[in-house]
Amino acid sequence: MPAFHQVGEKQLPNPILYMAWSPNRDLIALANTSGELLLHRLANFQRVWSLLPNENTGKEITSLAWRPDGKVLAFSVGDTKQVVLCDAEKAEILHLFPVEYPASCMHWMEVQDDSSTLSSFSESEDESSRFLPKLPSLPKSYSTTSKIFSEEKSDEVTNLLGEVRLNILVVGGPSGFVELYAYGLYKIATLSGISGTCRSLGLSSDLKSLSVITEIRSKEDNPEIHYIQLDTGLLSSCLPELTKMARKFTHISTLLQYLRLSLTCMCEAWEDILMQMDLRLTKFVQEKNTSTQVQDELMELLLWGHASPELQALLMNQLTVKGLKMLGQSIDSSYSSIQKLVISHLQSGSEALLYHLSEVKGMALWKQKFQPLGLDPAAIEDAIVAVGSFTLKASELLQVIDKSMKNFKAFFRWLYVAMLRMSEDHVPPELNKMTQKDLAFVADFLSEHFSANEELFDRKGKYFNVERVGQYLKDEDEDLVSPPNMEGNQWVTFVKQSTYLKDSPLLFPTYPKKSLHFVKRMMEGSIDLCLQKPAEVIGHSVKQAVCLPLYTVPESSENRPRLFELPSLWNDKKACMHYVVFCMPEISPSKIYILRRATDPNRSVPNGLVALNLNTPLNSSIDDETPAPAASADSSYSCLDARFYDDETLTVVLRSLEDDENKMRILAQLHLNSALSWDEEFSWDLTLRLEQQTEGIPVQGLTWGNQSREMDNIKAQFVAVNGIRKVACVLSANLRHVRVFEMDAEEEEEEEERADESQEMSSDQDRLEDTMTNESDAGEGGDGVGGAEEAQVAGQGSGDILDQTAGSDTL
Repeated sequence: MPAFHQVGEKQLPNPILYMAWSPNRDLIALANTSGELLLHRLANFQRVWSLLPNENTGKEITSLAWRPDGKVLAFSVGDTKQVVLCDAEKAEILHLFPVEYPASCMHWMEVQDDSSTLSSFSESEDESSRFLPKLPSLPKSYSTTSKIFSEEKSDEVTNLLGEVRLNILVVGGPSGFVELYAYGLYKIATLSGISGTCRSLGLSSDLKSLSVITEIRSKEDNPEIHYIQLDTGLLSSCLPELTKMARKFTHISTLLQYLRLSLTCMCEAWEDILMQMDLRLTKFVQEKNTSTQVQDELMELLLWGHASPELQALLMNQLTVKGLKMLGQSIDSSYSSIQKLVISHLQSGSEALLYHLSEVKGMALWKQKFQPLGLDPAAIEDAIVAVGSFTLKASELLQVIDKSMKNFKAFFRWLYVAMLRMSEDHVPPELNKMTQKDLAFVADFLSEHFSANEELFDRKGKYFNVERVGQYLKDEDEDLVSPPNMEGNQWVTFVKQSTYLKDSPLLFPTYPKKSLHFVKRMMEGSIDLCLQKPAEVIGHSVKQAVCLPLYTVPESSENRPRLFELPSLWNDKKACMHYVVFCMPEISPSKIYILRRATDPNRSVPNGLVALNLNTPLNSSIDDETPAPAASADSSYSCLDARFYDDETLTVVLRSLEDDENKMRILAQLHLNSALSWDEEFSWDLTLRLEQQTEGIPVQGLTWGNQSREMDNIKAQFVAVNGIRKVACVLSANLRHVRVFEMDAEEEEEEEERADESQEMSSDQDRLEDTMTNESDAGEGGDGVGGAEEAQVAGQGSGDILDQTAGSDTL
């Protein structure tokens, strides 16, 4: 029976650029050349969903990374220079952020630290939910970009953060670009001093070091592959403080996005129909022949009930009675929607932002704990002041909306009656009553809103600004056309007259002549300053511990997809080791090299390099009854791809060097127990590349037993594995043909066969004796239960994960 159980195979229409197994589910993510992201289930390689490229994200996927809990999938997009976080259950975009360079590789790890200090720091995280109300979800009828909050509940921030334990997304790209994002949302470090383009990344689970594979191009020679280990000791030594700071800043970053989306919804609720009266009045002024101002003509209509022929034509032909009624309803509906969004979203979001920033300020004042991470109390205080100003501007907008609604209702009621009289229609009795107070109110409205203003015409191209709310929602740097009149406001007068309050730091500045968008940008700038400072400080603390030049990139692989190429990295969490697997096909085609270094840069590791010789006879182990069909005594192989299956096993795709047609491919599991316990020491000469000093590298032979399978009818080239779920996916050289395997299914099948044989033997004996005893009943019952249990175990391994993993393991 061949090793490994094949569970699926498929020919795909578009070449695959990257594939990655979910950390704890039988799901594999694929990215193809058309920019499509696919999620497939292990069983029969069934597609779960696909995410098509769009203008918001881009169409050139350059790398993939799963969050350690398997609930979120991150992918980088090269053409738009973004990193996108996608919900693994619904194929919905949860969050995206821009990066300076197109990301060429990503790695998402979770901190393995069960210290009581970390748990004590994290206990206070739930307190914010006790003091702050839940954020209401944004209306679904508005922008599709607000899906992060429109379709998810107000605890979306918690869902994005995941567990209390810190997880970090590492993003790498060209020009030594490397950034670290806590929970995939908040940037905690920007690294510098790395040469070349990042090909692979691996942050250790103890946060002590970061392994980077870089490709350095020079004009004289082929590109060189280097291994760099960076000392990230500050992250490890300040883990509790880093976790608390990261969670707070992640809350703040998400709240900023919430406020942005709320403001977007407000802009969409404000309709262009509100500008119609301004535009029509401006056109009326430009076309009319008389020198009389519009204000005077409307005032004459108010006092005497007479209108000039020009004004009557404007009202009856252009505006019309029906149009005026619709305009009034539109204004009322639009203003009400904006008012609700300000009260329920802007104000509640601003309050939550002030709460979290105040807590961050308290953390920054605890200098013994948080000063090494770069928290600046002065910058945080500036951010708090900016949020306060934004809150005041939102309150000012509420007052303007309230006043405008009252003014427009009175004005439209009077104008509606006047137009009905012009058309000689019946005027309802309830509208025909107008007191002296109503007359004065409309007169003040006309004098304030309808006076011609040459300065406004020069700046905006129109004379009038009857509608006052839209100016707050425009993303412009210019001052408000019609700022609110603060004369007579008792509080403003009191502050101006007070010597102590006029310049008091306790009062938030108001910026009365600026729009809400302008103040929002000021707030974002202040918060970004205090968010960026820790990333700079932590980034400067990261130093290069070692740089090992490995080999030059062969010319034959120049056109091969970089996402699949070796070296590959692995972090042994138990032994606290970094492993690097690579091949040098032009120097030694039949060898696999394994480099290992301690995650602690200060700890030396003896015997840090070994070569696995694939030229030696790959015989089966002594316990195997028959040798593997693919392994013979004179076999010679080269490695096409190699990935760590677990801490002690390497999954490889091999090519037979004896095959003239170069078609024979083998999938094998190499057990490294003996190979990783070598005694010989290799002496590095760091002035030379490793390929120039291969003679002294210790060489180990391997046996794989029956852990191999010949790949028939597929030119296998690459492999992706998940040792936790015991699965592998093999991809052909043309990047279109995929095969999926359960790697440990053979043992389960053998146990099922033994159970079936036991049942048959028991049944035969029953028929021969022609009797049924209690013992035989018990024996049959035991076999039956055993077979059912084995079948159940095999069923769980089949990978129908969305249907079978219930309870806490559901997506």
